[in-house]
Amino acid sequence: MKRNALLIAMIVLTALTMQAQPRRNGGGKWEGLARTPQMGWSSWNRFQGNISEDIIKGIADAMVETGLRDAGYVYINIDDCWHGQRDADGFIQVDPAKFPSGMKALADYMHSKNLKLGIYSDAGTRTCAGMPGSLGHEYQDALQYARWEVDYLKYDWCNANNINPRGAYALMRDALRASGRPIFFSMCEWGTNQPWEWAADVGHSWRTTGDITSRFAGTPRQRGWGQTVLSIIDQNGPLRKYAGPNHWNDPDMLEVGNGMSENEDRAHFTMWCMMAAPLILGNDLRNMSKATCDILMNRDMIAIDQDTLGVQGLRYKDLEGLQCWFKPLAGGDWAFTILNSTEQDITFNLNWQDFNLTDDEVSHLSTNFDTIVYRVYNLWSHKQEGKTSKQNKVERKLVVKGHDVIAYRLTKAN
Repeated sequence: MKRNALLIAMIVLTALTMQAQPRRNGGGKWEGLARTPQMGWSSWNRFQGNISEDIIKGIADAMVETGLRDAGYVYINIDDCWHGQRDADGFIQVDPAKFPSGMKALADYMHSKNLKLGIYSDAGTRTCAGMPGSLGHEYQDALQYARWEVDYLKYDWCNANNINPRGAYALMRDALRASGRPIFFSMCEWGTNQPWEWAADVGHSWRTTGDITSRFAGTPRQRGWGQTVLSIIDQNGPLRKYAGPNHWNDPDMLEVGNGMSENEDRAHFTMWCMMAAPLILGNDLRNMSKATCDILMNRDMIAIDQDTLGVQGLRYKDLEGLQCWFKPLAGGDWAFTILNSTEQDITFNLNWQDFNLTDDEVSHLSTNFDTIVYRVYNLWSHKQEGKTSKQNKVERKLVVKGHDVIAYRLTKAN
């Protein structure tokens, strides 16, 4: 009993000491961890609860061997179902059957490969899969993650009845800060309580929608209460003014390589990059097709997502099944994407003068196609396709395939 009392007193004292220190940006989250949206991999979309130490190590090996790590994907995140029970002092343990070497050994393995380890918990009494949640153990869990040298926490919102989300997430934020280890804080509250309006000083990213499924449009495949790619775009797109460096809208993990068509995978990946979304892979990296690998490692497209200006793209115009998106970039460049939300190929007559716009909501930058000439670079063919024109004329006829995109980077021609 004395040991438990002493341990609790030490935790509380550490927390109070850390909380008394000056905080930046009005909050206590770790700064400098999310200048651009996070990139990595998570176990849930492909494996759900069927995870193990060998699977996670195999994914880490594949991350390095395929070149994904060098393309920017550095987090290996273990989602729900890694948990064992709490010990006599209340500290959470790993499932010894799934992770016999322990979480610290797994973190060491990741760090030896210049990767980072992510973990999962829940603000409620139980996780979504029924494992022990963090309610009432926030400081203990954060301290345990720090001992294990974890780099990332995804914090879910199941079994959180009668809990205030602002208080619950702020509490875990403070616990992570008090642990003494910089840990990325990914809030997974599904957008139920509009976290974009209050969480900029709490988390590094926050979910804006329900769970994604590997279906581009129509009725989602049965997997809980999942949503399609297009429905998530519709929900996340209007929230652009809330996103920026160190606080990102998160429309959920990627489903590229999990059963959609190549066109749909390419469109899905492109739109996440246009929306400055976290790029968290959800497929089995050990068994990827060349097409999947080419999509996930398109560095031209990744550069749009990771652009240092940090502005989420603007859905500027809808044209009978086509969505026209612009994203201002650092240095005066723009990304321009045409998304075909239908299953039919659509021919589009491109006239740059139809897209003279000013981003009044966020960046206050203008395209100025009537006064500026841009070089046009195709982000998927990786070829230059001429220049824009100051004249009011049809530049070219584009065929946008069903559930696909055409995406360009526009750079001033001078």
